[in-house]
Amino acid sequence: MAKYLVLSVVLLGKAWPCTAELPSFGNTGAVCRLTKPAALHLNEQTAQVIQAAFQHADYPDIKGEKSMRFVGKIAYGLTNIHVSGLSIESSSVDFQEDSAISIEIQNVSASFRGTLSYGFVGTWLVKLIHAIEFEIDSSIDLQINVKLDCAKSRVVVDTSDCYLAFHKLALHLQGDKDPGWLKQLFTNFISFTLKLVLKNQVCKEINFLAQMLADLFQDGAAHFLQDGDIGLDLSVTASPVIKATYLESHHKGLLLYKNYSTASHGTAFTPFLLPESRMLHFWFSDHVLNSLALAAFLDERLELTITGKELQEIFESEKLQTHQEIVQEIFQGVSYNDSTAKVWSLQPPQIDLQPEGTLVRSSVAVKLVVSPEGEGPSTRLYFEKEVTALIHASYAQKRLTLHQSHTMILPRTFKCSPDISVSEETLRHILENIITITGIPKVVSRIEAAVTSLLNSKGILVTDIIDPEIITEKGYFIVQMDFNIPHHLLRDFLKRSL
Repeated sequence: MAKYLVLSVVLLGKAWPCTAELPSFGNTGAVCRLTKPAALHLNEQTAQVIQAAFQHADYPDIKGEKSMRFVGKIAYGLTNIHVSGLSIESSSVDFQEDSAISIEIQNVSASFRGTLSYGFVGTWLVKLIHAIEFEIDSSIDLQINVKLDCAKSRVVVDTSDCYLAFHKLALHLQGDKDPGWLKQLFTNFISFTLKLVLKNQVCKEINFLAQMLADLFQDGAAHFLQDGDIGLDLSVTASPVIKATYLESHHKGLLLYKNYSTASHGTAFTPFLLPESRMLHFWFSDHVLNSLALAAFLDERLELTITGKELQEIFESEKLQTHQEIVQEIFQGVSYNDSTAKVWSLQPPQIDLQPEGTLVRSSVAVKLVVSPEGEGPSTRLYFEKEVTALIHASYAQKRLTLHQSHTMILPRTFKCSPDISVSEETLRHILENIITITGIPKVVSRIEAAVTSLLNSKGILVTDIIDPEIITEKGYFIVQMDFNIPHHLLRDFLKRSL
C-alpha cells in the first residue's frame, strides 16, 4: 500500500519534470488534494501489496561455508526459497510534513520454505551429500518512508528508505520442531544471512510495486482526461506537496488539441482555496473550462441535429399549444421525419464561473430545413441568437445533471422563407419561446448524456464515488468527494501484472 496510497496524489494526470522546489501557483490550472482520511482508507489495502512484495520478490540462493572444530569446513546452500504463508496484524500511515509519507506495518508473519543442502569440504572439492527441506517462521515489522519527486517526465515514488525489524526467525528442518545438532549448527549464520537477503529483496520489490502503481495511476489519469484529439497538459509545476493533513499536486491544466496551444492564465491558485473536508478535492481554474470549450468548438463538437420525434416534441410541447397554427404554417404539411433542425455554435462559448453557478455565453445559429416529398430540401428558417444561461452541475446516481436557469436570449440575424405568412415579430417571439422552453433543455440533456457516457467509458463506475459535490466560485470550481475503492480492484491488478 506504500504505493497505492502515495500515488493517489497524481490521480489528476500524467506528470512532467518539476520546475521548482515549491509550487508555482502562477501557472497552475488544476490541483489535486488527497486528505488524511483518504490515506487511511487506502491504507486498508496494505496487506495486498505487502503480500505481493513478499511473494514476488526474487530470493537468490544462499551459499556459504562454516568451519567446525575437529570436522573442518562444512559447505551449505539454501535454494528454492519462497513464501508459503503470510499474514499482517496491522498497518498505519502518517504524513511527515514537507518530508515523506510514513507507513508502518506491524507483525508480518511469514513462512519461508526451501531446500538446505550441506556437506563436508574436502581437500580438492566440495561434495554436498545431504539435502533436506527447511521452513523458517518469521515475525517482521516494516517501516517505509515514501518520498515523491519528479524524474524522466513522471512523478516517481521512492521507497528506498525501507527497514525490516525481525522479532522472530526460527529455522525448522524436515518439519522437526525440536532443536537438533544440525539446527543448532546452521540457525545462527543462516538467519543472519537470510535477514540481509529478505531486507534487500522485499524492499526492492516494494519499490518496484510503488513505481508500477504510480505509472498505473498516471497513465490511467492521462487516458481519463483524453477524448479523441482533446486533452489537457497536466505537467506538474513542482514536486508534490506533503502536509500534515493532505497531499497535493499542482498541474498546468493547458489545452492539448492537435497543434493548438493556449497560454496559461485565469484565476491563480492559493492553498486556502481548497478545503480539507472530504477525502479527495480537485481545483480547476476557469481557464481549463474555457480551453475545453474552445477545443470542442474547433473539433466541431458543438453541433446538434434534431429530426423526427425529437423535433416534434420541441414544436408540439404543451406550452406551445396556442401557437400550433403558426407551427403548421412553418412546416406547411411536411412531416417531422422529413424535416431537420441544425444547431451550431458560431464562436467558442465563453464560460464565467461565479458562486451562483456557471455562466455560459454562446452565439448560436439555427437552421430549419424541410424536404417535401418529391422536392429538394428548402430552408424554412435561419436565425442567430446570443444565448446566456446559468448552469448548475451535479453528479448523483452515476449520472451528470445540468440544471439550467436564468436564460437570456438576444436576437442577431433572422431569415425565413418568403411563403411563411406570419409577421417577423410573431415568429421571433415564438422561436424565442421554443428556444427557452424546449430547445435549450434539449441541448442540455444531450450534453448530460454525452458527458455521462464519456465518464462511464473511462471506468468511473469502477470506483464507488460518495456524495460528490461540484462547487463554483469566482474564477474557479471545485470537485470534492469521498470514495471507496473495492479491495478486489487492487488484487485483480496485481494478479494481472505480476
